[in-house]
Amino acid sequence: MAETHVLFVEDDDVIREATQLTLERVGFTVTAMPDGLQGLEAFRADRPDIALLDVMVPGLDGVSLCRRIRDESTVPVIMLSARADSIDVVLGLEAGADDYVTKPFDGAVLVARIRAVLRRFGHAAGPEGTGQGGTEGEAEGLAGVLVFGDLEVDTEGMEVRRGGEQVALTPTEMRLLLEFSAAPGTVLSRDKLLERVWDYGWGGDTRVVDVHVQRLRTKIGQDRIETVRGFGYKLRG
Repeated sequence: MAETHVLFVEDDDVIREATQLTLERVGFTVTAMPDGLQGLEAFRADRPDIALLDVMVPGLDGVSLCRRIRDESTVPVIMLSARADSIDVVLGLEAGADDYVTKPFDGAVLVARIRAVLRRFGHAAGPEGTGQGGTEGEAEGLAGVLVFGDLEVDTEGMEVRRGGEQVALTPTEMRLLLEFSAAPGTVLSRDKLLERVWDYGWGGDTRVVDVHVQRLRTKIGQDRIETVRGFGYKLRG
């Protein structure tokens, strides 16, 4: 089996070299770049399996680099931010990042988060039970196709159509929609979504969920996913 290839963009020499050694020690192949422009070139040349981007890098900042990557690929992206409460976290997620890690970070934690992202991207077929009929608000057409108004979710072909037009979703957005589609009308808490979609076995930042739900709404319809204040979100049938 080929080793997982990580693109790592970080301008701090000490952090870049130490992190590269940590990742290589556990079996990853790492291409490490000191700025965003070189990172973009390496991404296009190497097509890595996952990108790890520091927010504040010269040439092309991490958020802008994430947008450029997302324009070309659905490869998973993890942002690194020095401040947990920084607007940079939200900007990175809105740019298309799938997760973020706050600096300074423990090497073992970073490895665990990378593996969690890779696991869910490797199992984009969604949770067990997705596609089973009988839930309130759910209409089923062809086998594996769930219909919610003008929205069609093909749980076998991993495709989504709205009004007959195909909707491009990232793997994380697809997994999120599959969770909602498996239980339309049922309120799913942010913590439950973190556990099921992001594979968090520990508490995580619910901003990750909120930003991804908003991104999903822009693609499938703002009124399709309802906010239940104080509890979470639910898919309208």
